[in-house]
This record gives sequence, structure tokens and C-alpha cells, in this order.
Amino acid sequence: MRLPLIPHPTSPHGGLTLEVEARRAGQVLSLEYVLAGPVEMVRWPQGVARGRTDGLWRATCFEAFARTADSYVEYNLSPSGAWAAYRFDGYREGMRALDTPAPFIVTRTAPGRFVLTADVTLPDDADDAVGLAAVIQGLDGAMGYWALAHPSDKPDFHHPDSFALML
Repeated sequence: MRLPLIPHPTSPHGGLTLEVEARRAGQVLSLEYVLAGPVEMVRWPQGVARGRTDGLWRATCFEAFARTADSYVEYNLSPSGAWAAYRFDGYREGMRALDTPAPFIVTRTAPGRFVLTADVTLPDDADDAVGLAAVIQGLDGAMGYWALAHPSDKPDFHHPDSFALML
């Protein structure tokens, strides 16, 4: 089932729509983000070597969060093929690199459509609560913040109520 991600009320959307499909099989979370509309107006990250890279959220990036026994983990998936994964001790506290295999990331484009597919490996203590989000940067530099839910008056993918999907 595809679920809509919605832009935060303070975010521009530029006529875009964003849907995501998420499936979990054991410790593998499979994601397919589908961005539709005037995708030519999106600023896409420059191609880089596929590998772990910090700061991906500062540009167009697709994200997933999973609650764990003691807090949560975050995955950043760039259309460039770069990625990052972090474990937190608490709400925005104790961020450190998550020891995880590199995710499998594939992108496809067509007129009016961009698709990013990724498989990430969840830690053993991940439960069923997941948050799905994206940062979409326009060619004008404006940042759009998309998520399943926006429980705060400002974009905050780390908010506990953002973990709105149970798999």
C-alpha cells in the first residue's frame, strides 16, 4: 500500500506529490518513494561515490526512522547514492553512526516522476513503529519537509509522534 507523505504547512510543495511504500521482512525495511509532478524543478544532489556521508538532509534526501528498544535510528538516503545511518539515545540526543550494512539504493526517472527504492537493515532491537520523511529542495533553494505526520508547528522528523506507521 502506498502512503502519502504530506508537506509541512510551512513548506513549499511546488505542485509535487510524494508517496512511499514500506514493507518489512525480518530486519530489512524496503522503501519506495515516488515523487510526481514538476520534478525538473527539484535540485538533485550531485553524484558522488556511493558511501556513508553526513549532512545529506541539507539537500534533497529521503529518510526513514525506526523506533528501537531504547530510542530510535535514522536513515538518510540520497538520490546521489550516498547514505547515512544514525542511532540516538533519546530525542535528538546521543547521535552516533549506526553500524549497519550499506543500504541498497536504486533511482529511476521518467518525465514528471522520480522513484528512489532502498533496502535498509534495521537493528535487532527495532520495533514496528516507523517514520517516513523527505527533504525536497527546489531549484530556488527553498526546502520542503514531507512526512507521514507533522505533530509540531515546525518540521521535526525526530518527534516521537512522527513514527506514525506500524509495520
